[in-house]
Amino acid sequence: MNISLSKQVALVTGASSGLGYACAETLAAAGAWVAINYHSHAEPAEALAARIREQGGQAIALAGDVSSESDVKRLVEQTVEAFGALDILVANSGLQKDAAIADMSLEDWNTVISTNLTGQFLCAREALRQFRRQGPRPWLSRAHGKIIHMSSVHQRIPWAGHANYAASKGGIDLLMQTLAQELGSERIRINAIAPGAIATAINAENTQGEAAKRLLELIPYGRIGEPQDVANAVLWLASDLSDYVHGTTLFIDGGMSLYPEFRNNG
Repeated sequence: MNISLSKQVALVTGASSGLGYACAETLAAAGAWVAINYHSHAEPAEALAARIREQGGQAIALAGDVSSESDVKRLVEQTVEAFGALDILVANSGLQKDAAIADMSLEDWNTVISTNLTGQFLCAREALRQFRRQGPRPWLSRAHGKIIHMSSVHQRIPWAGHANYAASKGGIDLLMQTLAQELGSERIRINAIAPGAIATAINAENTQGEAAKRLLELIPYGRIGEPQDVANAVLWLASDLSDYVHGTTLFIDGGMSLYPEFRNNG
């Protein structure tokens, strides 16, 4: 079954690499007009936008820091200026600054929370405001707007040495559910994706060679995920095929969140 998002407008944050890149590329392949946000790496975002346009799609690359209120407002404004509306937000931007809790600086704590959690709040708020300004677009989608938050299996699984990251993802879980409860009556559909171990360039040292063998012990399904696994789920959540899915987190993790260490009674 082919999923069409023809002429729906999507803003994907943190889309110059990894999961965001795959999501932007996949949404564009389904016909969406895509704003590809990047923070510090313009070249891959610009190259992806150019390739989408060469293939007959519509795409732009937009610089912006999701932890900045003014930047997020500008990202939505520029998206609407380019394409006339906003239908889909994929709030994907995230980062890690890892340390044992006794060694973690306040700066590293605040940096991760500001991007991973406050950034998602800002993006969702500005998307909501735009959904309300433009009103329903029923010829394109049954929902009056769709927000997809990028979380992690670590919204559920504690992660020693990563307290700031795990706290940010736990916060995303209840942020998403609370927004879904608050906004469902407006037919604004809000969900989240919780990826497990995904092979991206940023975590190659953990998903290749001997490290991959150790990682596979935590994945009942027996393989490490690819960015396309996550992008496929985002595409489904952005489409009307999932119109009755609201306030839900999809764990795209090969079963990692099943605590496989407890097989055979632990």
